[in-house]
Amino acid sequence: MRDAKPDAEAPGNFIDDLVREELAQAQGTPRTLRTRFPPEPNGYLHLGHAKSICLNFGLAQRHGGACNLRFDDTNPTTEEVEYVESIQADVRWLGFQWDGAVRFASDYFEQLYQWAEALVREGLAYVDSQDLEAIRAGRGDFHRPGTDSPFRGRSVEENLDLLRRMRAGEFPDGAHVLRAKIDMRSPDLNLRDPLLYRIRHARHHRTGDAWCIYPMYDWAHGQSDALEGITHSICTLEFQNHRPLYEWFLAALKVPERPRQIEFARLNLSYTVLSKRRLQQLVEEGHVSGWDDPRMPTLAGQRRRGVTPEALRNFCDRVGVARRDGVVDVSLLEHALREDLNARCPRVLAVLRPLKVVVENLPEGEVLWLDAPLHPDKPELGSRKVPFTRELYLEREDFLEDPPKKFFRLAPGREVRLRYACLLTCVGVEKTDGQVTALRCTWDPASRGGNAPDGRKVKATLHWVSAAHAVPAEVRLYDRLFKVENPMDVPEGGSWKDHLNRDSLEVLRHCRVEPYLASCAPGERFQFERLGYFCADTRDSVPGALVFNRTIGLQDPWAKLVARGSEG
Repeated sequence: MRDAKPDAEAPGNFIDDLVREELAQAQGTPRTLRTRFPPEPNGYLHLGHAKSICLNFGLAQRHGGACNLRFDDTNPTTEEVEYVESIQADVRWLGFQWDGAVRFASDYFEQLYQWAEALVREGLAYVDSQDLEAIRAGRGDFHRPGTDSPFRGRSVEENLDLLRRMRAGEFPDGAHVLRAKIDMRSPDLNLRDPLLYRIRHARHHRTGDAWCIYPMYDWAHGQSDALEGITHSICTLEFQNHRPLYEWFLAALKVPERPRQIEFARLNLSYTVLSKRRLQQLVEEGHVSGWDDPRMPTLAGQRRRGVTPEALRNFCDRVGVARRDGVVDVSLLEHALREDLNARCPRVLAVLRPLKVVVENLPEGEVLWLDAPLHPDKPELGSRKVPFTRELYLEREDFLEDPPKKFFRLAPGREVRLRYACLLTCVGVEKTDGQVTALRCTWDPASRGGNAPDGRKVKATLHWVSAAHAVPAEVRLYDRLFKVENPMDVPEGGSWKDHLNRDSLEVLRHCRVEPYLASCAPGERFQFERLGYFCADTRDSVPGALVFNRTIGLQDPWAKLVARGSEG
């Protein structure tokens, strides 16, 4: 469970401030704070949901309350057990545990139905037999008042009879709906006789075929909160206009203790699409490999990529909770991730595009085992032995036969440092058909460990692996899924999918990693020195067939803070 103390760098959380003030001002014995996280199980959670999870569970933790996990499972045609299970796994992965059992809106189907009958008996609801197109047209718009349905004057007895026959399954989909009878001329469109129930002959993932009418979300929302004793219903801003309707329902039903609804701005990230509907399109159309594709902003995808829950929680704290929508620069998330991974990840050696090196003055068969720490600032992580042999692999891009002025890495006649090993000088180049296939080099035995005995300076330190001991691996280089800051900014005639980054994945199948990684477990994270942070893939990586996903680079290549090739 996470530390409940808010981040000192957070820009503010007005909901936390309101709750604190309310608890301080409460007279007598106040109600225990109870919040809830109410996702619909029609897809996988994404980064926007992480903010809501941290907000709702964090409020409960900080103020001695409790938070429910309740699934809004009122639409059986889009909901699946797979999504229910994935959402629970995501909440736990973020470091939270809900109060009591998992709850479902379907737990309250009978009570919601009985309340619907109560509204009918009070003359506050009726069965409408118009089709949805006619109902939509009759609602009017912001400039035109609505018009009464021709069925609005049905008697209580007729409405009850039709409603009960709807429940019994006598009518096909779309034949009737149940509507609240409020005010078709209200300036608030949500109060123009909203729908409460529709007929839908579909099997529900929990209730099976017990129901063929299902409540609309607006009808289930506030009443489910009330049934669970929710004190604070925390919603995103699009629900602000629905609040008067929720309050009308609770007042009409004479619910004594009503939740207080507070709206906040949802999370929007640059270079990212946070919409379950659009993410589902990416999956179904094959633009990504699935909901857990590491390029996806789903929590499952981020977890598979190697993102840590601690980094996400810190990010959500730093973003804060605002009253107005805005866009957060994705680099803030990337900074929080680098910061977290830098502190926790062991350092290891890996070569992604190998170039063979022959150390001429090291005898064949000789192996020098060098001691290398796993983290420069955490001696408690220990060290490992790295083999140094006559044949090595270097990164191909670390050598240029005719280097430009500011290229400080390996070139003919130039000396570089090999990390943890020695000083190495290139004395020859082997080519086939004009392409460099191998380097001939010599090492300075007096520089074992990487330090020059005479104090001479070298400008570059390179990573490497022993050719004889290195372990083959596949490495997947992931980049941002979209190539523009606002993917939804689409010119006329275009599509948001036109902004997909077609180079967001590069697969390298001939990589080599040091033997320390041979038995690494799926999900383990490492810093490949000079290359970035990587995670053993949780789906495809096994000992003997390693697959690593790049979580994030050591620096932001999009910001172009460091010119390529100017570092060592």
